[in-house]
This record gives sequence, C-alpha cells and structure tokens, in this order.
Amino acid sequence: MSEIQELGDFSQDSKAAYVLSNVAEVVERILTFVPTKSLLRIESVCRLWRNCARRVLRTQQQLAWASARGPSTTDVHTLCNVLAEEVEKLLNPPDLTCLSFFFFHHTEAKKIRRSADSAEELNKLFPKCCDVIGITSPGIVLTPTGSWSSPPQEYQEGEESGFAVMFPSIEGVHIKPFHFCKKTISSTAMKEAGLVDNPELRVVLMFVYGGHRSGGAQFINQFLEPLFKSKVLIAGGLVETVFSPPRRCCSQGGYGVMGLALSGPKVQGASVLLDHDVSSPKAAEATVRRLKAAKIPERNTLGFMFACVGRGPNYYNKQSNVEADAFHKVFPNTPLFGLFGNGEIGCDRIVKDDYTLCDSDPDCLQHEYTTVMSLVHFG
Repeated sequence: MSEIQELGDFSQDSKAAYVLSNVAEVVERILTFVPTKSLLRIESVCRLWRNCARRVLRTQQQLAWASARGPSTTDVHTLCNVLAEEVEKLLNPPDLTCLSFFFFHHTEAKKIRRSADSAEELNKLFPKCCDVIGITSPGIVLTPTGSWSSPPQEYQEGEESGFAVMFPSIEGVHIKPFHFCKKTISSTAMKEAGLVDNPELRVVLMFVYGGHRSGGAQFINQFLEPLFKSKVLIAGGLVETVFSPPRRCCSQGGYGVMGLALSGPKVQGASVLLDHDVSSPKAAEATVRRLKAAKIPERNTLGFMFACVGRGPNYYNKQSNVEADAFHKVFPNTPLFGLFGNGEIGCDRIVKDDYTLCDSDPDCLQHEYTTVMSLVHFG
C-alpha cells in the first residue's frame, strides 16, 4: 500500500471517529439496533455514548414475552432455554419485572426438583435488579413467541410448556411485586406493597398457593377485603406452587399469595367473568366481546385468562382452545397469557379514569368452574 493510500485510509478513519464521537443523532440512531446488554457496556465508553444509550433505553419501553413447549434437553424447563436467547437480544431497559408460568407433566417429586432448577436458572438470566416471579399451575395459556397477532393456545396436558412476560420500566406505570403468607400479611405490609391507601392502584394480578389447606380460605378473604374496598381490577387464580423468589417466610406446605400491583395514571384494565352458563363457543365469544365496551387501547395491552381446570375440551363438548380462540377473534392483535387453576378470582369490572363497577359483594370475587378474562393496558 502506498503512503498516499495510507493517509487516505487514516483520513477516512478520522472522519468516522469524529462522527461517532461528536454527532449525537448518528450515535443514537446506531444504538437503536444494539441489544440491552451491549448498551449497558457502551455507557462506559464516553459521555456522549452514555447519554445516547440512556435515551435509547428510555424510549424502548415495550412489553416483551417468550414462550416454549416441548421436551427440554437440560435439567431445567424448556422455557429457560428459550429465555436465554430472548433475554440476550431483548431491546428493553434492564430494570424488568418478569412474570413466568410453567406447566410440568412430571411426578410431584420431579416437579419440585425441576422447579428449583428452573428458579435458579431464571435468576441467572436476568440482572439482579430485576424482579422475577415463577409459578407452576395445572395448565397454562400462552401466545407463541413472535408476532403480537399469533393465535394463543391452551395447554392442560402433554409436553411441558411455559411463558414469561417481561415488563420494562414505563413512564406512568409502576409495577411492584408482592408476596404474603399467614406470617407476613398485615395492613402495614399491604400498605408498604402499594395495595392499601394507594389512590393510583389500578390492577392487582394475584396467585394463591395452598389455598385449599386449612386456614387458606380465611387468608384469601383477609387479602381480598381491603382490595375490594379500593375498587381496583382484581384478577388471578389458585396455582400449584410459586418457586421464585424462594419462600423464606412460610414453611413447606403453607399457603400464601404472590402477584403484581399495577399503579399509575396510564394503567387501564377491564375484565369479564365467563360463568357456568357460558358453555359454547358462541357464548364464550359473546362474553369476551363485552370487553370491547371498555375501549382499552390496543398498544401495550395484554390479555390475561384465568380458568378453572374443569373448563377445556370436556366442558365444551370435546372442542379444544375455545376460550383462547374467542379472545383472539375479538382481539386479534393482543397476546393472551394465563393459567388453568383450582379456583378463579375476578369479576366484571372496568378500571379507567372514571371506572365502572358491576359488583358490590366481596364474595363475588371467588369462583369455581369459571374463567376470568382480562385486558390490562400499560400506557
């Protein structure tokens, strides 16, 4: 290479270095294509790159999810293997809250062992500042990873399956996990969790474990009573176990409740109850269609379905995926997630700037052989 060529190459490199060191618009545009983990490393290069990276992180406030089904090639659940790839390329801020559901088809002993392995793996995948909730249930409802318009699927048997919904930091939305058992529940603790005396509380997603045990019903009522008085949207169900974060406050075989408190002016929600009379695809669609009246925005909105294990193909004359299909028909661009459990929590309710309530009795929140279908908007 001649001396002139070397000088030309040096000149080109200098121009590129100048642009990348001084032109914020160019740097910021490039960083929009960079995964989160790389953005966090880039912050340490220089002041310009740090400021650009932080602006990119603030603007990429999109909900994300991953789902999986099938046999695992490792000791952990198949979802953990998929998550490892998805988190690596996730274009979201690092302060995530992750809600994970798992369905196992193994014996009880193997479920416990694989739950522990999966909990450990989940905590490795996310930064320490993330809140990760892991739950197992008798069946789940998930939307396949990819498009928001992918048809959701119900799974109550067969190969293990799971999903994880990842909530980033969103302006006007505050997501706070909570966990109570009989030893830790109190008015003060619920207030600290943002569940009591919180005028901005809009939605509570709750998952009860051990609710069938002695004292479990009274515990659920103790938790629900102050929430009902606050007139927020409440939705959830009774699950098999919760395994992340580890339960250090209650003994093995105890009961408790874990979930997410969603507060902030940009949170909106609505739910309907598919009761015992809803036993055909046509009736299911008609009930889900009532959610349209809430006029919840489609962007950054998720659907949640909490159904009884008794509802499914046997309930709908051997027709499968009836309720998930009904939701997808009414809301074709909204992903749906949820569980099949041993009890459902929720009612007909709309929570917006001016909310409308349809029920006045706290007992109306707990059900059997029903499905609670909800929409939650995250701003």
